[in-house]
Amino acid sequence: MSDIQVLTTGEAAKFCGVNFRTVIRWIERGRLKAYKLPGRGDHRIQTQDFVNFLRENQMPVPPELVGANNRILVIEDQPEMAAAIKRTLKRAGYEVEVAKDGFVAGTMLMRHDPALVTLDLKMPGIDGYEVLTFIREHQDHNQVKVLVISAETKEGLSRALSSGADDILAKPFDNSELLSKVTILIGEGQPNLATVV
Repeated sequence: MSDIQVLTTGEAAKFCGVNFRTVIRWIERGRLKAYKLPGRGDHRIQTQDFVNFLRENQMPVPPELVGANNRILVIEDQPEMAAAIKRTLKRAGYEVEVAKDGFVAGTMLMRHDPALVTLDLKMPGIDGYEVLTFIREHQDHNQVKVLVISAETKEGLSRALSSGADDILAKPFDNSELLSKVTILIGEGQPNLATVV
């Protein structure tokens, strides 16, 4: 994550190009997670919660709010599908690279060092299951989150989960569903200080 850990409602409003009262309404309606400062009643928003909110609502994420862990590797052999996934994720502020097959994916995992991989299962040569096994057995990559995006059968998708995928998304899918799953997976492991304060 970025060096900016907490935002005021005014700062959040500036990033969104709205009035700070709009941000307060989002908080009051439960759309944006925040906590109140003791005694003052002013709201503070954890940066990760704000970034998640922007992504869930398909709003651009300011680069200064995104840390080094926003890289995604899309492993997909169909150019149209790869382009659609890349476009959706880039709009949400992620840094995205595409590997057109399992062989290229191995090299790009090393070079790109992604926080998350989207993985098609049906690919020529090295299929998605083999890529998944490689990721989970390779010490340098076994912490990478894996979101399987595939038109596989329910059995095939279940096999992917039991082989180490963190989540699955059946094709065809909705862009908001893709962003929601990616946000949850990349957001995992971030301390939620809002519950502590």
